Amino acid sequence: MTYVGTDLPRIDADDKLRGATRYVGDLKPHGLLHARLVLAMEAHATIDRVLKDDALAVPGVVAVLTAEDLPTAFEGPMRQFEPLARGEIVFAGQPVAIVLAETEAAAEDGVEAVVVETTALPVVLDLEAAIEPGSPAARVRQVGGVMEGGAAMHVEAGSDGGDEAVPAAAGPVSANAVGPHQQGQGDVAAALAGCDAVVRGTFRTSWVSQIYMEPQGALAIPEVNGGVTIHSATQGAFYVRGMVSKLYGLEVDKVRVVAEPLGGAFGGKFNLIDPIVTGAALAVGRPVRLQLTRSEDFAAGMPASACVLELELGGTRAEGLVALRSRILLDQGAFGDWAVDGGVAVMIGGPYGWQAWESTSFGVVTNRFNTGAYRGPGGPQVVFALEQLVDELAQELGVDPLELRRQSAAAEGDTVFDGTPWPAVAAREVIERTQLHPLWAKRGSLPANEGIGVAAGVWMGARFPSAATCRVDQDGGITVVTGAVDMSGTNTSFAAIAADTFGVPLSQVRVSYADTATAPHSPPSGGSGVTYSVGQSIRLAAQDAKDQLLDFASGQMDVAVTDLEVVDGMVRPVGSPDRGLSVGHFAAQVTGFVAVAPPLEGRGRFAPGNPSPSVACHIAHVRVDPDTGEVTTLDYAVIQDVGKALNPALVRGQLQGGAVQSIGWALYEELQHDENGQLLSGSFMQYAVPRADLVPNVQIDFIEVPSAVGPFGAKGIAEAAVMAGTGAIANAVAAATGARVRELPMTAPRVWRALNAK
Repeated sequence: MTYVGTDLPRIDADDKLRGATRYVGDLKPHGLLHARLVLAMEAHATIDRVLKDDALAVPGVVAVLTAEDLPTAFEGPMRQFEPLARGEIVFAGQPVAIVLAETEAAAEDGVEAVVVETTALPVVLDLEAAIEPGSPAARVRQVGGVMEGGAAMHVEAGSDGGDEAVPAAAGPVSANAVGPHQQGQGDVAAALAGCDAVVRGTFRTSWVSQIYMEPQGALAIPEVNGGVTIHSATQGAFYVRGMVSKLYGLEVDKVRVVAEPLGGAFGGKFNLIDPIVTGAALAVGRPVRLQLTRSEDFAAGMPASACVLELELGGTRAEGLVALRSRILLDQGAFGDWAVDGGVAVMIGGPYGWQAWESTSFGVVTNRFNTGAYRGPGGPQVVFALEQLVDELAQELGVDPLELRRQSAAAEGDTVFDGTPWPAVAAREVIERTQLHPLWAKRGSLPANEGIGVAAGVWMGARFPSAATCRVDQDGGITVVTGAVDMSGTNTSFAAIAADTFGVPLSQVRVSYADTATAPHSPPSGGSGVTYSVGQSIRLAAQDAKDQLLDFASGQMDVAVTDLEVVDGMVRPVGSPDRGLSVGHFAAQVTGFVAVAPPLEGRGRFAPGNPSPSVACHIAHVRVDPDTGEVTTLDYAVIQDVGKALNPALVRGQLQGGAVQSIGWALYEELQHDENGQLLSGSFMQYAVPRADLVPNVQIDFIEVPSAVGPFGAKGIAEAAVMAGTGAIANAVAAATGARVRELPMTAPRVWRALNAK
């Protein structure tokens, strides 16, 4: 392979560096109306009246639309099916109305003139109190439904048919509870009783924003056939098409979605504002564009949710980790579109093999945003709890913490917490490489108030189906067509896959994004499943096109197909490079007015049958100020199995970015509300993120244990890259101070309180 495994610059880098890339906010179709949202001030209230007259009197304002004005044809429990609040406000920041105007300034003035009359309802915010019997309902108006694709969505708390029997062991819960999701194997009580040591703890985490550079944006243009074209900053064009067509009762072919260049997402850009602008455009018959401000994005977005984790685990010196019991409450907010309460009940087992376990999790409806996906959904929270207790157990057993992890590493055939067998997994290899890392070796010779901690995490990886095409152009180049959104440089890896598979220079490969009207089916960009799946479809499509070329060239050159190869854009007999003819020579014969054979166009389809887990260990070196509790990260290392690094430069960037986000999760980031549900951290003045001067050098050490499924052995890596950091930093703080911090983020006041709790 010439290109796969080589550092390659991103093919979109030049346009982005020169400012030539055009995003949703740059699009200005004829007749464009600018939109601004009227966001709810209350966290929970009924909507009595929306007074529009003063707003409509503002010069330039064309319309003020509420839920009743949108041509919806379907209701469901997801926020995407309630684009504007219908009768009830369920969180502060929820869109209640949309103002359309000829200019952005007029739209902003119109928003200020809208009056929303409400009647207050009890506000449910405390996660643990919300699940207790007798808690007020976080929602009064209930909507039932089932998610497309057959995956059952929860029925909103208290709705008909939504009560699910809760085992006595889970205890009585309120109507705000969703679940429980339960997994288990073996006799946990007996296994814990037989352990040499048992540790337990309760851990709390906070809501965290994805902090993408480009706030949410979408543009909808009504078409003369009654359909709509949506230009969106989205991670999944086909996902938007499916949801919007269902919401507005449109045939799928009447909804065309164009995924525009994406200025970051990390899981947060899934159909949040597309339904709003689409409904508005259909209602008024003109193009409508909505680009959220940063403060609106904070208030109305879909951040990662808070949770409470109660864990008990035990082990022996001879066997390592043996048994685990957990109960997890996950705050899914008012809707829970992307709630991962079932996922955390599986992920709580980490990259380890256990003999017995009980895992119970609940989603809990509260009056906060709605849950969104965020890189490694649920993973940073789970690792923060599990990996601290693994360290504590190692201390109780008197064994090295990494050796305990190595001893307990999951192996192929062990049981995952969802009851399925572990596929091939490189947990042991990653931990053994971590044991040898120079940063880990420094832990025995540190100054006072400094510590080094380690943690491990795993992401099983999404298994999306996908398709792609690859055509041979008349100049001898090839064009790969996909509908997958390039969120992190994946198009560069796609080009390398196609170039090496087909046998042409990278400069002769074009990766073309097509919208939902013309693209092969493509999955959303997320879950570490795009390169894993779409990359394999592209490889198959390029191989198909190459096979067609060789078959055609065989007849033209009178050489057996098996004796031909394509190298550097030349078709030549094996062993006789001087007899080669260019790919363009053959392409010209099948693309002209008079062609001697059909065009050369390959197709690839793929559905991963098995996951290929990516395991990562993070090592963190911190200093803790004993007087203030401030934690400073001094050094950092990431050791991760990546399967095959298709583009090592991009892999290093992914792992470094994951480390930085880990530091944010661990030490700084927190969306806070007051007792009335008002957001207190709705700007970068209040919401802290790790600045460049707070991020240390991040050492990257990836290992390659090839996947049997992914293209050229590649695995999805982005999710695993962020998961282990919270646990590593927490263990480093404990190593530096002897105190355990059980709540994220580990801010200076929280660390100080832990230091002074003795």
